Amino acid sequence: MKYQVGDEIVVLQTNEEGRIKEIVDDKMVIVEVRGVKFPMYTDQIDFPYFKRFTEKKLFPVSKPDKTYIDQVPVEKKPQTNEVKAASGVWLSFLPKFSFDEFGDDMVDYFKIYLVNQTNDALQFYYRQEANAYVDFELKSDVLPQKDVYLHDLDFSKLSDSPLFAFEFSPAKADKKKAEYFEAELKLKPKQVFHKVQSMKEDNKPTLSYKLFDVYPDAVEEEQHVSAGLDLGKLKNAGFKIYSAHEARSKMPAARSVVDLHIEKLTDSWKHLSNFEILTIQLKEFEKWFDLAQHSHLPSFIVIHGVGKGKLKDEIHAILKSRPEVKSFVNQYDPRFGFGATEIFFN
Repeated sequence: MKYQVGDEIVVLQTNEEGRIKEIVDDKMVIVEVRGVKFPMYTDQIDFPYFKRFTEKKLFPVSKPDKTYIDQVPVEKKPQTNEVKAASGVWLSFLPKFSFDEFGDDMVDYFKIYLVNQTNDALQFYYRQEANAYVDFELKSDVLPQKDVYLHDLDFSKLSDSPLFAFEFSPAKADKKKAEYFEAELKLKPKQVFHKVQSMKEDNKPTLSYKLFDVYPDAVEEEQHVSAGLDLGKLKNAGFKIYSAHEARSKMPAARSVVDLHIEKLTDSWKHLSNFEILTIQLKEFEKWFDLAQHSHLPSFIVIHGVGKGKLKDEIHAILKSRPEVKSFVNQYDPRFGFGATEIFFN
């Protein structure tokens, strides 16, 4: 269920804010607006957090005086006491505000910076995803005690719970340091809204999330000869040996959402039997499930559709046997209805 008792909501038709008082079923709730309680369908309400910042203006706002290029001050990069005072590598969000007709400020977008408060020069590959699609990616480096501007992110994009993923490596080869190191951050809209409110109250310029404290040292490679596995002999025999990093680079990127409808998986499916279709779908599920789990995604959504429920039942049976699954839920989602299951990893 998307909503819970006590959640703040906005009635889409009247733009009035209220609160959920009771859950009737998956499609209807009892809301209270200005002291009056009445039933509403869930597709007639929404959370108010983005409305407060992104709603269209009802009245014209006077345009500011024209500013010429030589009058524009140079924008300072974010420097916050909380980041400078702590070691580590941070992802920092600098909100850019505008003002409505009542003089209240609202966030238009964020400027995103990678802040390196360590003594290591680092190379990095960065990608920002939403709904399993890459919206932005960048390869660059960041010097010790410096920061790098990455890109802008519209405030409305937070409704897609964006993922920010990094792969770091030393700027100069160092056998004492790990060859690469991964870190990622996934933001939830409600949490970001409350952080913005707290940031304004505390008079802080940015929201900052720590990615890691110290770049890790290298781990000695395990010797497999004692276990009967001689990699040198395998290589001489014609087998191609990859390091873990090289093997990962040859794998497809993990997805947080995967659609298993057969027409999404193959063009030639109409001649297939139900058993053959199910086999293809389950094989595809296993592939993306393993990639999501090994990529340390916090959750993974599989779209199986409603139909007769055979595919859903098979997937749920698999999930019950996998120890890495913390929980899974098949509940109504406005994007997929009841045709998707969300899986949470340990």
